[in-house]
Amino acid sequence: MTSLWNALPSPGSSIRIAGRAIISCGALSFHIEKIVANRGMAVQVFSLPSLLHNSPKEISIEVEKVLAEIQGKFEKIGVAYSDCGTYGALDEVLVRYGVFRLGGNHCYDVFAGKNEIADIMKKDAGTYLLTDFLARTFYQNVIVQLGLDRYPELRDDYFKNYSQVLWLSQNPSLELEELAQNAAALIGLPLTSILVGEENLEREILTLLD
Repeated sequence: MTSLWNALPSPGSSIRIAGRAIISCGALSFHIEKIVANRGMAVQVFSLPSLLHNSPKEISIEVEKVLAEIQGKFEKIGVAYSDCGTYGALDEVLVRYGVFRLGGNHCYDVFAGKNEIADIMKKDAGTYLLTDFLARTFYQNVIVQLGLDRYPELRDDYFKNYSQVLWLSQNPSLELEELAQNAAALIGLPLTSILVGEENLEREILTLLD
């Protein structure tokens, strides 16, 4: 994963870097790095913190900061975010820079398909969605961020409207299955899973870079 500031040319540099770039949510960076490496593509990935999702209004601000730094230095730039709770603010930024993002409202749409996620929510609106990344980071990104490590008695208040955890697995393993089970247990919900893979994400990334 590329360190953002170390990767940028010095201020005022007029050098144009050949190749393409992706500004990515930290939750997707690993997948994107693997996709472009497997295809032998020269793509520089600028990863932003996944915890921005806890303050969605900051996503468009941080994406614009990177765009302002790298615009004109790459032949093609894509943004590996969906709307992600910005309610159109991210799109307003991208229109100004002539850059495109991933489709859908969130990464669950990208991994599983927008219609498929809509069907899941129609059947059970109390579904809490989990990805491989979120399974790996659940304690830090959810339990700690919500303060449940300090106030576990608040768990049922936070999750009282949920009925199940659905793991959208991209690269299943025994380790990830155990982590997903642990995540569901931490919030007191049953776990189910479906295999979604990375194919939808790969198609969207290739479209962004085309």
